[in-house]
Amino acid sequence: MTVAFVEIEWDGRHVRIEHEWIGAERPGQPLLIFLHEGLGSRSMWRDFPQQLCSVLGCRGLVYSRPGYGRSTPRAEGERWRPDFMHRQADELLPALRTALRIEEPAWLLGHSDGGSIALLHAAHHPGSVAGLVVMAPHLFVEDLSIESIRRTRETFLTTDLPQRLARHHDDVDSAFWGWNDIWLDPAFRSWNIEAELAPIRCPLLAIQGVDDEYGTLAQIHRIRHWLPQAHLLELARCGHSPHRDQPGQVIDAIAAFIAGVSGGP
Repeated sequence: MTVAFVEIEWDGRHVRIEHEWIGAERPGQPLLIFLHEGLGSRSMWRDFPQQLCSVLGCRGLVYSRPGYGRSTPRAEGERWRPDFMHRQADELLPALRTALRIEEPAWLLGHSDGGSIALLHAAHHPGSVAGLVVMAPHLFVEDLSIESIRRTRETFLTTDLPQRLARHHDDVDSAFWGWNDIWLDPAFRSWNIEAELAPIRCPLLAIQGVDDEYGTLAQIHRIRHWLPQAHLLELARCGHSPHRDQPGQVIDAIAAFIAGVSGGP
């Protein structure tokens, strides 16, 4: 498991993408791509990708989006726009796959914003996705989300949160303010991707904690509304990060789900 970097052309400039391959000793096995949360990075997944890929016997790719981790930070004065997740799904992820020569359909596992990006990528590029696991995804903006993100802003300004995040991001301000500013931007309040999900036909498991402080269970229930084939898992005593709060249960559930559908890892 070696951290590497690849340069791609995106958003009118060269950006460096931090990434890590898992299971290189399993050539030919299906690939699972991990998409991190709004304040996440490659390293913030900790050992969850390794554990899951080991159980599934598959390969994995974990990367930090531009602005996060050790990838290229946001440019001076750059602000995310309301379509930032669409651009990650439709521009950045395809460019990264091309640069890394990933041609086969891959499974996507996305958390929070990464879950939304995974859904959008599967909807807009169905031929490139073999299956989906999304944890605490956002389909629309809720009052609960906004209030929690406001509280996180105060925590960032008044506690040691910047120092703790610095363990995972070369440029903490790039990571934090890119995410925080757009989610609290009034222009983002009407963001909604529900109607875009209809083209998704691949196997889909949506997981959410009952105690998620950034979204209600309505998020995954709306996935089932638009995609009746979706499987849902609601976890008790679990917040916004199921893979950290209930790692064993999450790994078991993903393994059982994939074992039950054809063509999985």
